Amino acid sequence: MPVSASLSRRRLYLVVGVAAMLFSGVLYAWSILKMPFKELFAWSDSALAFNFTLTMCFFCLGAFFGSLICKRTSPRFALILAGILVGIGFCLTGLLTADGLFLLYITYAVLAASGIGISYNVIVSTVTAWFPDKKGFCSGCLMMGFGFSTLLLGNMIDALFESSVGWSGTYLLLGILLAVVLVIAGLILRRPAADTVFPAAKAGKNVRTENFEVRDFTTTEMLRSFTYWRAFVCLAFITAVGNSVISFARDLMLSVDAAPALATTLVGVLSVCNGLGRILTGALYDSLGRRKTMLAANGITIIAAGITLLAVGTHSLPLCILGLCLTGLSYGSCPTVTSAFTSSFYGTKYFPVNYSITNFNLVAAAFIAAGSNSLLISTGSYTAPFIMLLILAVCALGLNFSVRKP
Repeated sequence: MPVSASLSRRRLYLVVGVAAMLFSGVLYAWSILKMPFKELFAWSDSALAFNFTLTMCFFCLGAFFGSLICKRTSPRFALILAGILVGIGFCLTGLLTADGLFLLYITYAVLAASGIGISYNVIVSTVTAWFPDKKGFCSGCLMMGFGFSTLLLGNMIDALFESSVGWSGTYLLLGILLAVVLVIAGLILRRPAADTVFPAAKAGKNVRTENFEVRDFTTTEMLRSFTYWRAFVCLAFITAVGNSVISFARDLMLSVDAAPALATTLVGVLSVCNGLGRILTGALYDSLGRRKTMLAANGITIIAAGITLLAVGTHSLPLCILGLCLTGLSYGSCPTVTSAFTSSFYGTKYFPVNYSITNFNLVAAAFIAAGSNSLLISTGSYTAPFIMLLILAVCALGLNFSVRKP
């Protein structure tokens, strides 16, 4: 006999999911977490930028394998495994020495990022399964937690680096904390039973043009859709702007004469806007539909890249702060749109695997971000990177207009 989904249970799973994503999002605080290696070990900017590129690659690979592991076992097993990998990865990173650059790639990019990728996919797919009536809102809340991490943990990490705990102790503490949080999440979260009955979705009055017959696409069918690849490249270009800025956010602020403490705080502000962008995009998606939401996110990305380019050219701190905030909003929109888009266009039956595949747009974005860093290093200026990012954002808009139902 069908069982109605309990409101209290749905709320519990959403709260647990947001809390777990909040801690997992520390991976994106790389512009802060890399400082000990840059200052104490004198590792080059290009070497550290490459670590961030690898991090995004293994984050996506972790998400993909997480979907397969969860399908064959359970969210509990997958999240416990994720907690172990993240804990080991961060703890071993805290034990690195000056000649351990290659080991950084293994401990941080391979182990920690893979573990967080597993947890990311499992949490999103498990919790959103309880909210088929509010896909955008649920995705937005989860992504908000992931995005707020740098703000809530970034300043704490920076303070711990300067305290008696030191950078090594901070990494060890993070490893233990993340492992505990993910294991607890694994012990609580469950998939809804097949006969669970959920409230009917309430479509916004402006969503009529996006309504089409619901169908569950297999991953192969999804990958054969030309519409899918247009959306994939569009998301990669939009995400690349945020990815690039995240990788050098603190240094960008310092380049326009922000004080070091302010630069660190502004990395947190970027995180706040990232989180706000995620939940606002979720609300917009539920009320306005995919098309208008994606176009709005794309428009903000173009404005963000343009303002930051102007800020760099005029050496204006206020404009750079505005550009940073807008970049955070645009970057925050991408995960929410990716999740809601994949579910709405290609169904829920194969969502975990389909979503993990779509998330590989982060890999493409990470390589573009690596190109941005290479331009920065070769030219010694942020002008060339932001010209490139602005062009990509405009190209994304053209692709955006061409995305139609499958």
